[in-house]
Amino acid sequence: MENFDMSGYEDQAINIAIQLGSAILIYLVGMMVARMVTGFVNRAMEKKGIEKTVSAFVGNIIHGLVVGLVLVIVLSQLGVQTASLVAVLGAAGLAVGLALQGSLSNFASGVLLVMFRPLKVGDFVDAGGAAGTVESVTMFSTVIVTPDNKQVTVPNTSVLSGPIVNYSAKPIRRVDLLVGVAYDADLAQVKKILADIVASDDNVLEGEEVTIAVKELADSSVNFVMRSWVKKENYWPSYFDQTEKVKLALDAAGISIPFPQVDVHFEKSA
Repeated sequence: MENFDMSGYEDQAINIAIQLGSAILIYLVGMMVARMVTGFVNRAMEKKGIEKTVSAFVGNIIHGLVVGLVLVIVLSQLGVQTASLVAVLGAAGLAVGLALQGSLSNFASGVLLVMFRPLKVGDFVDAGGAAGTVESVTMFSTVIVTPDNKQVTVPNTSVLSGPIVNYSAKPIRRVDLLVGVAYDADLAQVKKILADIVASDDNVLEGEEVTIAVKELADSSVNFVMRSWVKKENYWPSYFDQTEKVKLALDAAGISIPFPQVDVHFEKSA
């Protein structure tokens, strides 16, 4: 019985092991390089003063491109014909692109959000049906954290397709209060009370216009508008404080604040 020659199989197994080991090594080094390149780009953009929103978005794109290149090199090391693979991936990419038009639209919207920057990380916005602080702008979605600490992920298309109200874009905001008093109230006295409340608010900016005036003669009340300007971070403290002081001051002066009432009359039948 002839001896079975194993030397050819051993050489082939060694070659396969070397290829597999090289592919694994290239993959591990490639992932490390991807992280290093992404980190370097992010740090470089931060040193240049580029906003975190832009640096994070660009970093994600660069990381994806480097990882894709590493995977192509790994497949080539394993003996896969990458030229034909690229052609197949191109055709598959076209089919996937047609099937994922929404995702591509979100990606394009994300690029536009980063380019034109109607919002950035840390801004308080009302966009895409959600109101809160922008936590991140990724390639496909914008993450917003609401005031009650709920995380809302909004597709970039939804953000860009509607109005974007950015409450943090300007350094100051106007506090608007509507105060209704009874028709028999002394209007001059009411105006003085409201003016004193605004003057006592340390957050109100000096030099900015303060408006206290009769806005309308409503069905059951005379409505005053009370407007003052504060720094954006002081908006809610001033809003709440002024609202409380209005109620306390009007009560102390004996001026009533009308509220809707319904009188029900019962007729006793004979």
